[in-house]
Amino acid sequence: MTAAPEPMPVPKRSVRTRRISFAYPAGTLDRHYVQGDLVMSHIVAMLSALFPEGEDFFIRAVRRYRDQVTDPELRAQVAGFIGQEVTHGREHRALNDKLREMGYPTRMTDRFTNLLLIRSDRLFSRRFQLAVTAALEHYTATIAERLLTSPEARELLGDSEVRSVLLWHALEESEHKAVAFDVYRAIGGTERMRIGAMRLTNALFVPIVAVLTAISLAGDRASYHPVRLWRSLARLPHSPFLAREVRRNLLAYNRPGFHPDDFDATALLDRWRAELFGTNGTLADYLK
Repeated sequence: MTAAPEPMPVPKRSVRTRRISFAYPAGTLDRHYVQGDLVMSHIVAMLSALFPEGEDFFIRAVRRYRDQVTDPELRAQVAGFIGQEVTHGREHRALNDKLREMGYPTRMTDRFTNLLLIRSDRLFSRRFQLAVTAALEHYTATIAERLLTSPEARELLGDSEVRSVLLWHALEESEHKAVAFDVYRAIGGTERMRIGAMRLTNALFVPIVAVLTAISLAGDRASYHPVRLWRSLARLPHSPFLAREVRRNLLAYNRPGFHPDDFDATALLDRWRAELFGTNGTLADYLK
């Protein structure tokens, strides 16, 4: 078995819990809110529906080992991680309620995710669940940083409240992207288990999202307009979220010795903290 890497001092990072709240007044979201794109609207809805139970799983996986973390900087980051993930779950539940009112099967997806993760709790060791958390955090951080770096990706979201939620969520996913990874290392997690967890994640995550999206589309009358559906599907391979850079960054996780900080986001985070929460930040008024 590949030995666990020698623990290194954890660098100082800003992982801050923000008290924030979003609202969705009636009539403010179009049915297909991702710039009218049929398939992408359903994909984003299903991803949002996965988040609340997923965030709870991440919190459980990290919290179990909190008392074994001795590095004071990492302990502070764990507290910030848990606070951020609790807020993500709460705000995505509110968004999911709105999406359900609009006809998306977010409740069904939430229940499915709950059953899947309960089964995971019973099947896999706690250490492997932490390894899976670190792997999924790499997925979410990679997608988040693509949103923050790509004007084309942000353009897809228009100027709706969903854009605001996802930009805030993306910022915080990048802020805490290394926390679960560093906890896994701190408790002696091996490279073999870390890479194995990502391989399992790769095998399951995309197929699960694809099946849930297909179910969601099946309940949308617009999906039965063949020309519209075909055009939307034809645009999907050209999505900025499926760019070569995204695939390369995801695969980098399988490299022995990989660390999330190999992709330095310091300047990116500084820019978006100022843009969203600075003196004239677009989301500054959302903070409680």
